[in-house]
Amino acid sequence: MKKKYLILVSLSALIIAVDQLVKMYVHTHFQLGESAPIMQGFFNITYVRNFGAAFGFLNQAHPEFREIFFLTMPPVALLIILAILRGVKEEDTQQILALSSVFGGAVGNYIDRWRFRYVIDFLDFHWKENYTYPAFNVADMAIVCGVFVLLILMYFEGKKKPSQNAA
Repeated sequence: MKKKYLILVSLSALIIAVDQLVKMYVHTHFQLGESAPIMQGFFNITYVRNFGAAFGFLNQAHPEFREIFFLTMPPVALLIILAILRGVKEEDTQQILALSSVFGGAVGNYIDRWRFRYVIDFLDFHWKENYTYPAFNVADMAIVCGVFVLLILMYFEGKKKPSQNAA
């Protein structure tokens, strides 16, 4: 098996395992909406059920539409990631890690959608009572970090191309 696919399987499995273990802990040890302060006025573990996507996107959509959308789109996204990964060079470790992170996070949230028809969120950051960031989970962090790295890589790749064309 090629190195990039070993990285994909390994990193994705790690992300999925940590994500699912923590979600199951929260699901079995917290009541819906229950919150445990970790850093007073800044960070809590709070059990939230997200029926939408990031930041509650599509949360108010018709339940049948949401269910069809959220059960069909992740497999499509995973196939796209695999197609992109196929074209990535073996030595491009940063891109392989970023794609693997997005892949693992997508699978972690998809497992929730398949099992519960919602995603378990629990990381609750806020500034005292003035500002609350929407709750999220380990899979969300993996997706966001992976996409962020991909954007940075694309930015720097774009910076390289004009200088290469001038030479």
